[in-house]
Amino acid sequence: MAVGWMKLEFSRVLQGGSRLGVLKGLGRTGQHSLEVPGCLLYSRCGTVPHLTQDTLHNLDKLPSVTQVSLDHLAEHQEVLEEFKEGFKKFSGLHDTVLFCTLNDPATPSPTGYTTNKTVSVWGSGGRIELTAAKFMALQKLLQPDCYVSMADGETWQDNTSRKRVRKSVERTLAHLDECLLVHQASQELEGAALFGVVEGGDVPEERSRSARETAKRPVAGFCLDGLQSGRLNGALRSQLIAAVIKELPEDKPRLLQGVGRPDEVLACVEAGVDLFEGFFPFLVTERGCALCFRFDTAIDPESGDGTPPSESTAEPNGDHHPDDPTRMTSFEMDLKDKRYRDDFRPLVEGCGCYCCQNHKRAYVHHLLATNELLAGVLLTLHNTAHYLAFFAALREALAADKVDFLKRRVLGQTETST
Repeated sequence: MAVGWMKLEFSRVLQGGSRLGVLKGLGRTGQHSLEVPGCLLYSRCGTVPHLTQDTLHNLDKLPSVTQVSLDHLAEHQEVLEEFKEGFKKFSGLHDTVLFCTLNDPATPSPTGYTTNKTVSVWGSGGRIELTAAKFMALQKLLQPDCYVSMADGETWQDNTSRKRVRKSVERTLAHLDECLLVHQASQELEGAALFGVVEGGDVPEERSRSARETAKRPVAGFCLDGLQSGRLNGALRSQLIAAVIKELPEDKPRLLQGVGRPDEVLACVEAGVDLFEGFFPFLVTERGCALCFRFDTAIDPESGDGTPPSESTAEPNGDHHPDDPTRMTSFEMDLKDKRYRDDFRPLVEGCGCYCCQNHKRAYVHHLLATNELLAGVLLTLHNTAHYLAFFAALREALAADKVDFLKRRVLGQTETST
């Protein structure tokens, strides 16, 4: 059976590996497209946290692909069996591509529960053990447009042996073969795109083997797993991605799981990654923070050479923990801090989102201090808009040979966050 109409068309491929283009033919009827580099729209059970569908669509240029994960949906199998018309219709989603992954990238899962035949996901009711047959039965009920194959991804811990890493690669390939057999014979998954998972821990040889063997299968794209924020340093991640990219065909998309911080996104795009999960704005919102990093690439006339102007008045805003994805980063401001109680500026000067156009930092601080639900709504609107604008700026920089300049903007943290 066909795997859909998905086709990746490039407008530029830079020498270092960055790819600029459009992923066309998405969805069962092939009517959607997604610019790359880009990100998916993060959701929980099909809903962006804190937002209704009407509120969500106050945002411009939303990604055409919405991510859902089995750990939130597996416990609703009986309801979906009774409904029979797929999760997209069940959840009232319209005009979007449904992309199903195994785990929620914003929620760490307990480890140590994989076997040769099963993986586990964790819902509100506890652990749910999935065989390949049960995994595919769920996919038939969900009827996603795209989904990621079942995989053994528990090889990111520092003490993981090479034997365990090798076993994870073999298990993941075996899972993929089982999934493909069901996928190719399934009427419910007709036209859906199946992504194969590349594992291999921190062993370049195993990463290469996993990528090479996965590429031999009739998959629509590739998911790079086990390279999440906080688990590997940036240099090693780039080395492992490079080992994988050498083995993958150029005409299929590459999705990197668990990486969302802007500096890491930039490094991974340079290494050849096309797509990211869009969970980072959600994490920032849950911390009561607002994204505030700069990504404009207009040359400052005062600098002469295109170097971003220094803004030494910006001071640290809380403790930053680059190796802990659950802690505040240098790309955000902590609006719970009392310094914002009398700050009557928008979250970010010049931002066109609903929050920045209508409210001040002091008001959002007040909402957070009083535990008002509106705080999450306003922060989600701003953080999502800011993050999507960053990806748009990245694509513009790739088109205009300004990636180095953009990196200096982003890494320089020149947005005042005081």
